[in-house]
Amino acid sequence: MREANQLVGQTLAELFRHIKPGITTLQLDRIAEEYIRDHGAIPTFLNYPNPYGQPFPASICTSVNDCVVHGVPSEKQTLKDGDIVSIDCGTLLNGFCGDSAYTFCVGEVSEEIRKLLRTTKDSLYKAIETATAGKKVGDIGYAVQSHCEAEGYGVVRELTGHGIGKDMHEDPPVPNYGRRGNGATLKNGMCIAIEPMITMGDNRIGLMPDKWSIVTLDHKPAAHFEHTIVVRHGKSEILSSFEEIERLEGEIY
Repeated sequence: MREANQLVGQTLAELFRHIKPGITTLQLDRIAEEYIRDHGAIPTFLNYPNPYGQPFPASICTSVNDCVVHGVPSEKQTLKDGDIVSIDCGTLLNGFCGDSAYTFCVGEVSEEIRKLLRTTKDSLYKAIETATAGKKVGDIGYAVQSHCEAEGYGVVRELTGHGIGKDMHEDPPVPNYGRRGNGATLKNGMCIAIEPMITMGDNRIGLMPDKWSIVTLDHKPAAHFEHTIVVRHGKSEILSSFEEIERLEGEIY
């Protein structure tokens, strides 16, 4: 699990080296697939079916601006200065799954949107601090919800984090809202993916005609960050990594 998730972190960092105005989301997808396969893994998103029986046509999700999640890479979608793009990536390595997501800035992004990204990312780490053995899934959701709503942001209800292991999506669902002390009990050794999906405005979402892309109904930006963790007593362990991305961001910003 650790190796599969570290590879996801390395793939996201590799993509960040290419994220700039003028690149298409399909180009990013091709870079990701080549990187994942060159490291002996399989991109788990490729051909993953949706409820409509449509296989996902790419190796990563590229969700730009008001697209919350599941954006489909396209040669017609070119990143522009001031955009944000959430990239969600999954790998299957030696029979185990990795899953992580990061929302990147493209060129110069407004301070208002940067605050949304910082708040969403901070909520992820607050949730991880909460996610220890003996706590409940509702404690995770409460940590995300209380932090983000205090800043005036919306918390998407219809999409959740999830258990993860030999399959990419396992029980239990891990919502980004909830009440403390409610829900499934977190057990030592359990692996879960926590992924706040937070909107600048209203939390209502809609499905695009491609049957994959989820967008905000008010078309305001949304942010998405995700880590896979293993639940432990006292302090849980993050299996994925943002370290290389943050080092590169520090060099730019």
